[in-house]
Amino acid sequence: MRKIKFGINPQLKEMTEHRTDDLSIACYKTTISEHVQGYIPLHWHDELQFVAVIQGKVLFHINEQQVAVSQGNGLFINSGMMHMAENFSAEEQGMYLCLNVAPQSLVSAELYMKYVHPYVTATNLPFLMIEKSNSWGEQVLGNISAVRQEIEKQAPYYELNVAAAVLEIWKGLIKNGYFLEHNETEMIRDRRIKQMLMWIHQNYTEPLRLEDIAKVGQLSRAETCRTFKQILRTTPMQYVLDYRIRKSTELLRFSQRSVTEIAYEVGFNSSSYFIEQFRKMMKRTPLQYRREEQKGRQDEKKEIRS
Repeated sequence: MRKIKFGINPQLKEMTEHRTDDLSIACYKTTISEHVQGYIPLHWHDELQFVAVIQGKVLFHINEQQVAVSQGNGLFINSGMMHMAENFSAEEQGMYLCLNVAPQSLVSAELYMKYVHPYVTATNLPFLMIEKSNSWGEQVLGNISAVRQEIEKQAPYYELNVAAAVLEIWKGLIKNGYFLEHNETEMIRDRRIKQMLMWIHQNYTEPLRLEDIAKVGQLSRAETCRTFKQILRTTPMQYVLDYRIRKSTELLRFSQRSVTEIAYEVGFNSSSYFIEQFRKMMKRTPLQYRREEQKGRQDEKKEIRS
């Protein structure tokens, strides 16, 4: 099975360009197990995201909240929200349609400030459940599927059909009468966590201390720990450790460096400690992981030749 690498930049912003040739809209079918990490890693993007789960049960982490979405239901994730997704359990094989829409493409410039801007900047609307049990939810889920089909078939005038379906989705959301809040404290908190994560991603190969991370976020050590716990469900130093392990998997897959060389390259000062933490996170040793990935690539080549 081909493994998909999910590209994000040091600020955790997804690098994928979400658009067709003529529209700032894209719709994908996502199978969680096909991704290299076995889950969709933490990231954010400017686009609005509408999800329709078509198989299994998916657990989404959005800012400090967790949301389980079952087959037949969906989820709206607002612009700029940090989120990740994983199978709800080891037995689940989660699959979902993912519709990404640039906010500016929803309506004309004259209508944007009235019908879009207040919603994408609201601090109390990080996500919204889309349930098939209510009429709006059923309509939204149907339109997500319709957009997917239109983009796949690309029949004459399909762009107009896609634009109309997306506008209908958005109209349904804002007609729900959602009360909006714009909390400056939360905006500052979100900006600070992104700054701290970007700094970690740029400096993870160096010795890092909690004091250094807190300084970047202009917070005390205690407040830094609380912010990480609230949004990422982990401590700052555990996040650093996990990120180093994730970066090591890339080197194990795509380089011939030894395990010891990789350990030091991603910021560990002991190869034995690296192996211990790698096994704890990945449920296998670095060498076992490398062999499995090499075997997977060889199997892919055989399939292509046959």
